[in-house]
Amino acid sequence: MTTTRDSYQAKDITVLEGLEAVRRRPGMYIGSTGPRGLHHLIWEVVDNSVDEAMAGHCSKITVRLQADGGVEVTDDGRGIPIDKHEKSKKSALTTVLTTLHAGGKFEQGAYTVSGGLHGVGVSVVNALSIRLEAEVRRDGYVYTQEFKDGQPKTKEPRKGKPIKRTGTTIRFWPSPEIFEETVTFDYDIVASRLRETAFLNRGVAIKLTDEREEEPREDEFLYKGGLVDFVNHLNSKRDPLHPHIIDLLDVSEDAELEVALQWTASYTESVLTFANNINTHEGGTHEEGFRKALTKSINDFARSKNILKEKDVNLTGEDVREGLTGVISVRVKEPQFEGQTKTKLGNTEIRSYVEKTLNRKLPEWLEKYSPEGRKIVEKCINAAKAREAARKARELTRRKSGLESGGLPDKLADCSSRDPRESELFIVEGKSAAGPAKQARDSETQAILPIRGKILNVEKARLAKALQNAEVQDIITAMGTGIGDEFDVERVRYHKVVLLADADVDGAHIRTLLMTLFFRHMRPLIELGYVFVAQPPLYRVKVGSQVHYLQDDAALAQFKDDHPKVKPTRFKGLGEMNARELWETTMNPETRTLLRVEMEDAALAEEVFETLMGDDVASRKAFIQQNADDVRFLDI
Repeated sequence: MTTTRDSYQAKDITVLEGLEAVRRRPGMYIGSTGPRGLHHLIWEVVDNSVDEAMAGHCSKITVRLQADGGVEVTDDGRGIPIDKHEKSKKSALTTVLTTLHAGGKFEQGAYTVSGGLHGVGVSVVNALSIRLEAEVRRDGYVYTQEFKDGQPKTKEPRKGKPIKRTGTTIRFWPSPEIFEETVTFDYDIVASRLRETAFLNRGVAIKLTDEREEEPREDEFLYKGGLVDFVNHLNSKRDPLHPHIIDLLDVSEDAELEVALQWTASYTESVLTFANNINTHEGGTHEEGFRKALTKSINDFARSKNILKEKDVNLTGEDVREGLTGVISVRVKEPQFEGQTKTKLGNTEIRSYVEKTLNRKLPEWLEKYSPEGRKIVEKCINAAKAREAARKARELTRRKSGLESGGLPDKLADCSSRDPRESELFIVEGKSAAGPAKQARDSETQAILPIRGKILNVEKARLAKALQNAEVQDIITAMGTGIGDEFDVERVRYHKVVLLADADVDGAHIRTLLMTLFFRHMRPLIELGYVFVAQPPLYRVKVGSQVHYLQDDAALAQFKDDHPKVKPTRFKGLGEMNARELWETTMNPETRTLLRVEMEDAALAEEVFETLMGDDVASRKAFIQQNADDVRFLDI
């Protein structure tokens, strides 16, 4: 597929609608006005630069987190057009920055493929910023224009000094009135996203600088190996099964495909999929085509080498993907995104394209590196044997329907509602806490499942072993979805799963073990926002006849500023609360605080789980030391 278009003028900018509603309802355009929405502003500006890179016109992108709270994004692309737009009668630069859905990615002449999940563009960044400055280097001159609260301060861009270089610089300062929770960008979140973008665009240098501290922090991401470097990064804490990473690339008239694969000694599958640089958390047609071709190619190779005999049954998709780390990236002219979060690729032609391409290229690689191919097949056969051993255990976790009550765990105190949308499951640590929770709950919509101690760490165990763990079995059975390839979110029995554990180190460990189970075997529940962490208070303070519950040490210190003589009572565990206290503080939808478990960045989530729950002790120790001061903010 040709990625270069010569035409990038005002006529290539398509205007769809204005900005009236953006400031009134920002969540519709950037998802939320919390930290996720705040960071989305950077992604929108960077996406414009990445589009230039994908079109072959940009090789370097620089992002600066400025000391005054602003962000600057600079690229060496062609520069946003500044000539007058035919429809808007304004300069193309003004049009792009003040009109929703105005940009080159909506016009066939400017970009063959482009990123940007919803295509809302830099105009939304302008609308949600108290101030924005645009600097365009184009046609031999520098052009500048300033905006306040989304409106241009000057009617047209100002023509400045002559310059030979080309490119665009956007500086913006998010509005504190819109982003009430915070206007402070998290360096690690920005760095992780930019690193992923650099992996997906081989040869494009992306530099990040943080000027907010006395000692500026800086990272530069440049990966000439592209997805091969990405897989190396993902497997840095794992034990690879074969030295050569499978690297397959195909370019057709209508699409591009790049795949990098490497099996490890791990038991978990870690496959990330992307379409036009967008992380497709929910998969889609490109993943379907990949899975079908992978299973066929491994089986055909195993039979051609007589490793699988004629009488043997074929390896399943689950078998061949055990321990696989992979990245699948497609670029499509007109991507169709579907699913709950619009991160599922729906283009039907891409399924066939990916499948046919891999059916041709993957066998060639396996034949070329035949000894490594044999190692891969042996790993898959061992997985098949383990799967057969797990079959009987898995039967115990199956349910006929997500709404029937038969076959549920004995320990489960189910709710009377059969509507998953209003039903909640509290997974509660320990018998002492389960008693008050059962007494406190609203039995119509709240179910209680007690678990005993710490469940198995599924990061280090095959599914067969995981299913031998009574607590794991009970959780899977209660959810009703099944797991692995049999997972069906339509059968889920609860749209809220609340992890309720003590507010201490052991409780944190139990929550992490539970999140590992959901992340590895029921990930769509996290992606759909169904998994939550309860926030039970650590302290109870009585002032006169009034009782106050305080979340943590920081809340206690703040409370003591106003009440210096109070003597707080520290809860040693949930079991110390009576039913009324547990209801008021932790279970009552009107007064409780729940943390939704989110997964903005799948690659980062993979890395965190591997670090915290995997075999690499040194990296875990380093992670703990690095994050010890911020542990109260730790979330996945």
